[in-house]
Amino acid sequence: MAVKRRKFKTEVQQLLNLVIHSLYTHPEIFLRELISNASDAVDRARFEALSDKTILGDDADWKVRIIPNKAAKTLTISDNGIGMSVDELEKNIGTIANSGTRHFMEQLKDAKESSAPELIGQFGVGFYSAFMVADKVTLITRRAGSDTALKWVSDGAGSYTIEEVEKASRGTDIILHLKEGMEEYLDEWRLRKIIKTYSDFVEHPVVMDITRTRKKDDSDEEETTVTEETLNSRKAIWTRPKSEVTDEEYNEFYKHISHDFQDPAAWMHWNVEGTTEFRGLIYLPAKAPYDLFTPDASKRGVQLYVRRVFITDKCDALVPSWLRFLRGVVDSSDLPLNVSRETLQEERVIRVIQKNVVKKVLDTLSDMLTNDREKYTRFWKEFGKVLKEGIHLDLANREKLEELALFESSKTAAGDHSTLKEYVDRMPESQKEIYYITGESRAAVEKSPLLEQFTARDIEVLFLTDPIDEWVTQSMNAYADKPLKSIAKGDIELDDSEDVKKEKEETDKQFAELVAFLKEELKDKVKDIRMSNRLTDSACCLVSDEYDMGVHMEKIMRAMHGDETMPGAKRILELNPGHSLVTALNGMVKNTAKHVTLKKYAGLLVDQAKLTAGMELDNPVDFARDISAIMAESLTK
Repeated sequence: MAVKRRKFKTEVQQLLNLVIHSLYTHPEIFLRELISNASDAVDRARFEALSDKTILGDDADWKVRIIPNKAAKTLTISDNGIGMSVDELEKNIGTIANSGTRHFMEQLKDAKESSAPELIGQFGVGFYSAFMVADKVTLITRRAGSDTALKWVSDGAGSYTIEEVEKASRGTDIILHLKEGMEEYLDEWRLRKIIKTYSDFVEHPVVMDITRTRKKDDSDEEETTVTEETLNSRKAIWTRPKSEVTDEEYNEFYKHISHDFQDPAAWMHWNVEGTTEFRGLIYLPAKAPYDLFTPDASKRGVQLYVRRVFITDKCDALVPSWLRFLRGVVDSSDLPLNVSRETLQEERVIRVIQKNVVKKVLDTLSDMLTNDREKYTRFWKEFGKVLKEGIHLDLANREKLEELALFESSKTAAGDHSTLKEYVDRMPESQKEIYYITGESRAAVEKSPLLEQFTARDIEVLFLTDPIDEWVTQSMNAYADKPLKSIAKGDIELDDSEDVKKEKEETDKQFAELVAFLKEELKDKVKDIRMSNRLTDSACCLVSDEYDMGVHMEKIMRAMHGDETMPGAKRILELNPGHSLVTALNGMVKNTAKHVTLKKYAGLLVDQAKLTAGMELDNPVDFARDISAIMAESLTK
């Protein structure tokens, strides 16, 4: 057969330029594509050998071989698969986007072959990614069962040549003549990294001859050895039945993909069949990574594969952000991708997969909460902050996440937790609301004067000490038809009996003059002043209006914006009518001669309330000076 020069079919120059310059984001993708094609060719040979043993010949050791040649600046990807005839070469390589794999699968479908291999290539353009790194590509192929080999050569400029050559065995060799500046793809470490990233779980071994030079024992002489090494692990345990995978293998695989040194807390391994088919192996880590709250943390969790070939670990739609701590693999057999396999073509399928993954994770966590509370509590302490994000963000799963949420409370020991259901079960019949308080820590909220009346009445209060809790409570307005109520906001009515109402009216009248005086004196510092029914021991406290931002939330917002000077909302000053200090101040207001002193005490009262609320003082120096003056006055009397 003489050398023949042919032009590519279709509007090739434009399409080829698109493939080479626009279709793929990263040049290294070429190796993934060519290894995938080689793996497909091996699968086809294995399949056809089931009915035609002559295809095997003397070579049944299926593999894909990588051959870098730094002297010639070539990289060869070789397989011992099915090879191509001249007609197949014309159709599969000479016509862009005419995939041989796709046609093969269509033929098998028509023939209703149930044992067909799962082949990766579907679009017929992956081969041309080679031109991203090569200015010339030589392909030598021999069809299994044929004595004729063919050589295809092209520089990607719109034409190619085909001629007959000699080749000792079946299969295909693709020789890339690398462009200037692409020599990195001849380095062992670079090839290892790409194969580890994209083709680590390809079923067939991807091998390369590794040359090592070392000194001989007890001698200064050096010896060189060449050893064939397999570069991919091939341990795609998610493709195996669960009954055949040991706990040790699950743990080992988790460490392999997560780079974590300890065993996971749990794992989920399942298959989904139907209109959307995929396999999943998802892990719950035991410890939160250090970068859990960094922007890129969600892009390295669950890896997306298509028939064991890595596609991406940056598919934001695969798992929601509030599950970004998950590690594992989702492998789809029918996921629609665009021709580059880097951008999802159909979001519907991904949404179906995400919904299934989320359900599986929530069911697993619910089972852990019910059957292994200690283990679940350890998990919650590590990842509860992130799961709470789902209560705020995910309306569809909010109720399930509310059931999983754990909180400390005024009736739990430090470090122990309660679910909302357990809290409601402990509520007396007369209690209509779920009470909570937010703060930086349990130690901080336990000392809050806002708890005094609740402690006296033995009413449980939840301690919400995670920064996200302020946002969570905005979304979770109620649980089991019980409204959530912050004890630091609005007015609190723990007893709405007529006797209590009359007592409150009398108290308001008794202190009306003091309240009016303080309102005028403190009008620039507080939003309102009223007598409190939530204090028993403290003289005063600051609370937020019903719909104002809380003190803890303000601190978070300042930290987020890096602006400690950001003004906060004015608070409501509440006075304890049963405290001796308040009754003494009420006596002073009736004596105009003492109003100058009362004005000074008014400022101290607000500063005192700010301190107990965890707020910063406007002028700590003035506060310290006034306290010193009062102490000195008291000691000299």
